[in-house]
Amino acid sequence: EQGHEIEVFTQPDRPRDRGHGLAMPPVKAAALEAGIAVHQFERIKNEEGVRALKDFAPELMVTAAFGQILSRENLEIPKYGCINVHGSLLPKYRGASPVQSAIINGEKVTGVTTMLTDIGMDTGDMLLKRELEILPGETAGELFERLSRLGAEVLLDTLKALEENVLIRIKQDENQASYYPMIKKEDGLICFNKTPVQIENFVRGMTPWPGAYCFLGEERLKAGKALP
Repeated sequence: EQGHEIEVFTQPDRPRDRGHGLAMPPVKAAALEAGIAVHQFERIKNEEGVRALKDFAPELMVTAAFGQILSRENLEIPKYGCINVHGSLLPKYRGASPVQSAIINGEKVTGVTTMLTDIGMDTGDMLLKRELEILPGETAGELFERLSRLGAEVLLDTLKALEENVLIRIKQDENQASYYPMIKKEDGLICFNKTPVQIENFVRGMTPWPGAYCFLGEERLKAGKALP
């Protein structure tokens, strides 16, 4: 809608749950519906991925929850670099689980940061930031939905500032940085040594995936909701 020429580079289709064929990434489905060309690569930094990017010759790349590490060769292709939309107020909550981790840690406020991607893990210069209050009882899935909408708005504002040549780059303070890796399925195990508030935050942060759980004897119980 903003008039930019776009092509989508995303992950390959993946097997559905219980082996019911392949599921395409949501961004691919949206792109195809909008008539946008789609390219899929297991590793965008491999030769075929680099070649496809060079053939498109983008002036700018944008990533959001891309799930792959971009190489220096990838990043040198676009004239204006690569802008990443990240679901936290950087430099806090770098890494793959900023939304879940903010809830688990009891944060009251989070937000979105656009940044220039470099070869580090969310270490590039910050561009624009917007805060968002975490609502009482809000799950990671619910917060992610609201952050995704805010992220789209912040990205458009970032692109407009870039076009108008008023975009300011701000170095991240490494002394304030924190990193949270990708959450695994087994990470949902509830630790009952924690306080009731901490347990409630944990259950919310693990919802909907991987889901918080505990054991009663040999039986595994999934926690859908917790009250402190």
